[in-house]
Amino acid sequence: MDSQGGPYLNKRALCSPLGAARLCQLAMGCAVIAMVTHSAGYSGSQGVFCMAAWCFCFAMTVVVFFLDATRLYSCLPISWDNLTVTCAAFATLMYVTASVVYPLFFVRSECPYAGCDVRNFRIAVTVCSILGALAYGVEVALCRARPGQAVVGYMATVSGLLKVVQGFVACIIFGALANGSEYSSYAATIFCVVVYAFCFALTALVVVMTVCGRTKAVRCLPFDRFVVVCTLLEVLLYLSASVVWPVFCFDTKYGSPWRPSSCPQGRCPWDSKVVVAVFSFVNFVLYVADLIYSQRIRFVSSHVRTNSRM
Repeated sequence: MDSQGGPYLNKRALCSPLGAARLCQLAMGCAVIAMVTHSAGYSGSQGVFCMAAWCFCFAMTVVVFFLDATRLYSCLPISWDNLTVTCAAFATLMYVTASVVYPLFFVRSECPYAGCDVRNFRIAVTVCSILGALAYGVEVALCRARPGQAVVGYMATVSGLLKVVQGFVACIIFGALANGSEYSSYAATIFCVVVYAFCFALTALVVVMTVCGRTKAVRCLPFDRFVVVCTLLEVLLYLSASVVWPVFCFDTKYGSPWRPSSCPQGRCPWDSKVVVAVFSFVNFVLYVADLIYSQRIRFVSSHVRTNSRM
């Protein structure tokens, strides 16, 4: 035993506001999963998504908490601070989505055939899911870079957090495209799909480079300038897709501006086209905001190790 090495466990992982937030995340995640499997139940694609989101976030938090408490993250070739804030931001979005989808499809004011206990459990699941989303949001707020601070962890900045939101919104777009959107009808809509895929891949590349600490991989220009170049390209591409997609989906020459009365609920191509159009514009706004904020980011030397937090 090394008497000079200090305690083996990281006290900050337990006795700090960040540690308390993660313990709350674990408690809420465990409560949600237990109640859903015990009595609340789930079914259909919406229920499977909610359950998958809760289980994934719970497992991810367990791994993060364990590595932080045991200091084993120092053995990994990653930027720990960037990884944890990315996971927290992604889990926040997942929990918020599940907290909206689950009560929308499973909670009713009247008691279902299984009795009022099922309804009460589903209400409790919703409440715990909302509390879990707040706990993840608190972690993001605690880790977020403050104005005037020297930035080592890019993902803790507004621009970095926007990258997570952009990727999440792109996943929503891909889900709508796969749900009978008929995007292959015209070359223009296929172009839009290529734009969504390319921008998602570019955003994911920036996030992966940051989390893996490979910000020096771009030799011809600094990483902050590389991020600005990528974001400007994504803004221009999303601007074109946000204009082209509605024209070729809702103009009377190519489609219908109104929802067909014979369209089945939940499997209507027109609904999927609307979702794609709305979230295309949402992502365009996010990329514009990202471009504005990325102008003000300056990084300290990448030789500073962000996973040396003790």
